[in-house]
Formats: sequence, structure tokens, C-alpha cells
Amino acid sequence: MIWVIYSLISAFSWATADAFTKRISSSIDDYIITLSRFLYSSPFVLILLFFIPIPKLDGLFWLVLSIALLIEAIAWILYVKAIRNSNLSLVAPLLSLTPVFLVFTSFMILGELPTIVGFFGILLVVIGAYILNIKDIKRGVIEPFKSVLKEKGCVYMIIAAFLFSITSNLGKILVQKSSPLFFSAIYLPLLAISFIIIAFFVSRKKITQLKSDFKSFFFIGLFFGLMTIFHMLAIRMVIVPYMISIKRTSSIFSVLYGYFLFKEKGIKERSIGAVIMLIGAGLIILF
Repeated sequence: MIWVIYSLISAFSWATADAFTKRISSSIDDYIITLSRFLYSSPFVLILLFFIPIPKLDGLFWLVLSIALLIEAIAWILYVKAIRNSNLSLVAPLLSLTPVFLVFTSFMILGELPTIVGFFGILLVVIGAYILNIKDIKRGVIEPFKSVLKEKGCVYMIIAAFLFSITSNLGKILVQKSSPLFFSAIYLPLLAISFIIIAFFVSRKKITQLKSDFKSFFFIGLFFGLMTIFHMLAIRMVIVPYMISIKRTSSIFSVLYGYFLFKEKGIKERSIGAVIMLIGAGLIILF
């Protein structure tokens, strides 16, 4: 079960990178923040190329990689906007929707369907999302859902969760057609190049912000690099939904960061909601 340990390390590293992202001044451009995540993590993964064999890559690898990079870029822009514009303890648990979306995207890509217990898991994830805003139930039974949809950061995160469900499947294909460490070593730098191009057109005048908070950017890169390496090590050992479900325990770490570091309110119901969503995600992939 070493893949579980790898997945948990990946989850903790993901949440820690998010916490450092949340700490950065609101004056820093969102596209620059997103670029920094990949740019500062690239050196930590590129060093792997000196110690691993370079696999033979076919045309399908490059095609799938191109599609994955495009979808991943959109997902990360939405993801960073979500955690920058809303409470971390509110939006982070919504990433647990990824295993729910994986039920459908895995069927489309891999031809897999969930069991009855798996569908029950989907219901638990929906209930968990409901509990995130249970305080609004006094205004109506469907108000907690409406509150989620009214919160711009939540909408961004839900869309990002769906896009990540697609790239998770594509990532598995890419790992199988190369190797976990090789894919880790090239994926983040390629995303960094993609966001350099995006930032050049969208936030050209703000590029200098990349050195405005070097300490935070450094730790974002460090933990995001660790997240990627352990993600790729784990995903080769087990099917995608299994690994992603364990990795989504990052929402628990994010809720804790939200409470202890950012003093966010409503932590009790968000903790309960996050746990229920994770239980649901676990049922989806374990049965």
C-alpha cells in the first residue's frame, strides 16, 4: 500500500502550496501567481532528468500531452482564481468533486462504470457540498446549493474539478507511455512555458511581480514539485480514481490551514462537509 503513502504526501504538499498561494498579497496578478507555481517548481523536477532513462515516445504521447496541457492550463487558471477569491476552507473541499466527475470521464475514456455503492458515494459527495453552506438553510432547503453557485470562487473550483478529472485520465495514459519520473520532470516545465506565453499576452506589464515575494514563491514551487513527483509515483501503482480519491484528502489539510492560518469562519460545518465528501469519494473508488 505504498501508493497510499505517496498519495497522502502528494495531498499534503498540494494543500501546503495552496496555503502559501493564499498568503501572497492580493495585489499580485492571478496569472503571475499561476505561472509562479510551475516556474518555481520546475527546477525541482528537471533535476530528475539527470538520474532517469529517457523513454521512447510515440506520436500518441505528444498528441495526448498537447491536449492535456491545454485543459490543464485552463483548470489551473480557474483553480488559482478560486482560492484567491474565496475562503480556502470553503472552496478546497469542492475539489473532492473530481472523483465524482471521474465516474463519467473514466467511462467516456476508459469504459468504466461505478457500482451501486459508487453511486451512493456520489450522493455523499453532494451532501458534503451541501453541508459546506448549511448555515444558509434557514433561507430555504436549496439555499446552501445556491450559496455555492453564488460564490464565484466555488463555481471556478467546480469547473476546475471537472477539468482535472479529464487530465487525471490523460495523465495516466502519459505515465504509461513514458514513466512516472520522466513525466514529472517534463510536465511542470511545459506548463511553465505555457503560462509564460499566456502571461506575456495577458499580464506582460506585471511579469516583474515574479520576484516580489520570492520566499512564498519558492515554497509554492517546492511543495508543488513534491506533489507532482509523488502523484506520478502513486498513479502508476493503482487505477486513477483510487489515487485521486486519497489525494483529495488535501481538502482536510486545506480546511485546517484555513482555520489555523487564516482564521476563517464556519470551520465546523466545512470540516464536516469536507469529511463527508471524502467518505463519498472513497466509496466511489473502493467498491
